[in-house]
Amino acid sequence: MPQREARPVRSIGRASVDDPAGLGYGRCTFLAWRSRVKIASIQLEMADRPKEKNVEHALAMIDQVPAADLILLPEIWTCGFFAFDRYAAESEPLNGPTVNLFRQKARARGCHIVMGSLVERDAESLFNTTVFIGPGGEILAGYRKIHLFGYQSDETKLLTPGKDIVVADTPWGRAGFATCYDLRFPELFRRLVDRGAEIFLIPSAWPLARIDAWRLFNRARAHENLAFLISCNCAGENAGKRYGGHSMVVDPWGKVLAEGGEGGEIVTAEIDPAQVEQARKEFPALADRTLR
Repeated sequence: MPQREARPVRSIGRASVDDPAGLGYGRCTFLAWRSRVKIASIQLEMADRPKEKNVEHALAMIDQVPAADLILLPEIWTCGFFAFDRYAAESEPLNGPTVNLFRQKARARGCHIVMGSLVERDAESLFNTTVFIGPGGEILAGYRKIHLFGYQSDETKLLTPGKDIVVADTPWGRAGFATCYDLRFPELFRRLVDRGAEIFLIPSAWPLARIDAWRLFNRARAHENLAFLISCNCAGENAGKRYGGHSMVVDPWGKVLAEGGEGGEIVTAEIDPAQVEQARKEFPALADRTLR
């Protein structure tokens, strides 16, 4: 698979923590002392494959990623977002076999993995849940998609919307989570910022038909919140729908550091998390808010 790498971002340093070992991030605690973070967004080429084949494909793609601190996968890639007839049968709890495989992979790689989202089964309810895994194989966060998509989609009929805004501590800053259609709701991102988010992590299954909006929202949500935004979209096609690709890494000024094309690939970039603090000090728009 081709890889796209961003132009190196100038390092401006980052204050270290007093006790990085106390963060509990295993082999990745050293990241708290680093000014640059290596990102790999795996833009999976979707097809009408069995779940087992999709899992094999995703794991194989992770094995192709060079050294990285953070790896991302897209939304509901286990069956494909538009394969609504497969949701119930292929759902599983967060302690199920698919998540466990990626916990093992994160531990083997010694890095953080946003394993994208899957259809989570919890009692009688189904959720579109993004899973964030630490380098020791621990589940650091689970985000249940709040804004379900009902336009030419059965997601609103089949799934239960999440209620919780989720921000997780990482060695490189606080990460806020959103999924695909959430991008159209800027108030969610303001709430994430109010909880300290400096980086937005966004698995998606955005269709090619609306890719211009996707590219706009990626840049807008980053720039208006003076935060990094890292998205991972599906490519390819399943259930008769074509995905748009164009996974992105956007800096706090809205500059695109890396962007995929329409096909399957690994989009890579290096970011300097200290740029968030620098941008917010230089242009304090967030401090000028009057409506809350």
